[in-house]
Amino acid sequence: MAKRTTAAHTPAPAPLESHRSEAATTQAGPGQAPELDRLIHERMRLGIVSALAVNEALSFNDLKELLRTTDGNLSVHARKLEEAEYITCIKSFEGRVPKTEYQLTESGRRALDRYLDHMEALIQATRKR
Repeated sequence: MAKRTTAAHTPAPAPLESHRSEAATTQAGPGQAPELDRLIHERMRLGIVSALAVNEALSFNDLKELLRTTDGNLSVHARKLEEAEYITCIKSFEGRVPKTEYQLTESGRRALDRYLDHMEALIQATRKR
């Protein structure tokens, strides 16, 4: 007869996304590859972080146009990056018109660098086969 495991004895699954994923991407057990930063790995968030990495700042409308997305989609993904402190959001007014600008933080730049290093290592390992 198979042994049944109750929820009390089953470890909780790790969250799919961590708002503080810096440590999770660099630590791996022996013989294990570190996991990709799932927060950045999502296509729209990678686009936001990449665009901000090569620009000092971008407005909401500039990002929306560049990434060809909707207001709602950009807002949701930008908020996740803000919560992780990968980007900052600066709200101001030009006259009476609200303006929202985003900038990449140092933490966000480090996370992107780690992500790119990881992807380059995967590419190199794949090409060696």
